[in-house]
Amino acid sequence: MHIAMINIKNLRLRTYIGFNPEELEKQQDIIINAEVHYPADTASTTDNEADAVNYKVITKRMIQFVEHGRFKLLEKLVADLLEIAMEHPDVRYARVTVDKPHALRFAVYLFFKNCRCTHRFTPIFGKQRGINGLRTAPLWSHGFR
Repeated sequence: MHIAMINIKNLRLRTYIGFNPEELEKQQDIIINAEVHYPADTASTTDNEADAVNYKVITKRMIQFVEHGRFKLLEKLVADLLEIAMEHPDVRYARVTVDKPHALRFAVYLFFKNCRCTHRFTPIFGKQRGINGLRTAPLWSHGFR
């Protein structure tokens, strides 16, 4: 089985995020990172875009959702972005991180991360380490060597 991994790195957007009075009135910078895994057996043999998960569709949906939304909590924003990442029926695993660069005075940034997996799929990470309680497997367990 060929497992494809789409990485969307450092998608920089502005939105209303937070519940403090100044956060309700002024948009803030956020940085989105997303990872999407899906089986790519058909796409890798046919070279047909209809057989693949389209990263542009995922990215455009995220941009539209964030730029037209208002959010009080990072947890809610990340959960909604995770839903967008998982919309395609072939997606087996997705992880989304949202960084809020200026949230803490003496920190580089604050971030919140969440991930979701469909049943009977183990995400690929390189090390056998659990993330949010998920059991992970080395790359070779999915046919990568």
